[in-house]
Amino acid sequence: MHSPELRRASGAYALGVLGAAGAFRFEEHLAECPACRCQVHEFRAVAALIAEHGRPTAEDVEPVREPGPGLLHRTVAAVAALRRRARWRRAALVTAAAVLAVGGPWMAGGPPDAPAQARAERWGGRDPASGVVAAVTTGAREWGTDVDLRVERVPVAGVCALVAVARDGSEQTVSTWSAGRAGGEPVHVSGGAAIDPGAIDRFEVRTEHGQRLVTLTR
Repeated sequence: MHSPELRRASGAYALGVLGAAGAFRFEEHLAECPACRCQVHEFRAVAALIAEHGRPTAEDVEPVREPGPGLLHRTVAAVAALRRRARWRRAALVTAAAVLAVGGPWMAGGPPDAPAQARAERWGGRDPASGVVAAVTTGAREWGTDVDLRVERVPVAGVCALVAVARDGSEQTVSTWSAGRAGGEPVHVSGGAAIDPGAIDRFEVRTEHGQRLVTLTR
């Protein structure tokens, strides 16, 4: 059972409202806590629904400029409801398995091609030569791999890239960004790769000239 503080931290991280230092500390906690990683994944599903309200509003409607003070608490409550439904579904699956064991395959219902639930994974790296520290969180999707990167202490200015390297040696650029100045603020970027998570060997942060700044592994 997680404490209310950890649940709130998971929600704040998923909503992107933690400060840079708090987010980095929480990511270090995520590396050791599968339960919190699952909670962050669930909160992000709710955050995606909240983001729908960020679309342009009609001229005669006053837009919401800032989240209200109860947003995080409502998000926690929404995730709790999702978790209750997930427990109900797990119980239904256990019942279906028991029916299948007794009555044969024609007794079991449900779509045979239902997609598997995404499983979050953590990748990390620290390069002693460049000084760069980075962490990546990945999630399986139907189209490949969803990727979130947080990187600190980039020693160069200019365009940088996160590259996914597959086990067969092929590469895909996940995301690029502009480092305004050497040693600037931590950077958080998101992207995706059309590679199955199990086929990824590592991630690399590189400069626009191909210099590798840090390698991230599981």
